Amino acid sequence: MIVLNLLCDHGHRFEGWFASGEAFRDQSQRHLVHCPQCQTSTVTQLPSAPHVKRGVSDVALAEKQTSQAGAPGMSALNQALVNMARRAENVGERFPEEARRIHYDEAPARTIRGTATADETRELLDEGIAVLPAPVPPEDEIH
Repeated sequence: MIVLNLLCDHGHRFEGWFASGEAFRDQSQRHLVHCPQCQTSTVTQLPSAPHVKRGVSDVALAEKQTSQAGAPGMSALNQALVNMARRAENVGERFPEEARRIHYDEAPARTIRGTATADETRELLDEGIAVLPAPVPPEDEIH
């Protein structure tokens, strides 16, 4: 997994996580990478500083970050997803419909979560609607 610094054609800077540089180029050519601020798919990669190993091992650093997040055994990314799920409005199976309403300014902008089939998710992405398919624990397991 790599983190790339990205820039859209409107000057917005943001980060993107990809399996590789090739994965970014492939997704970008297929217009699957969108600016989180303006949703344009004209995105370029900015130069990035190389990873410099510090005195602490990457594993120890990840464990420290996880323990600071307050959830033993949970990666920082998993903890971030759970935190995001806590704040998001659960619209359930209405997710594709509600995501479209928000995207087309027919409903107030807000963070939502819910369920969608793989086909519905692909359709949303094809429409330029930024969605993050992620496994989220059931409501009663989010503390």
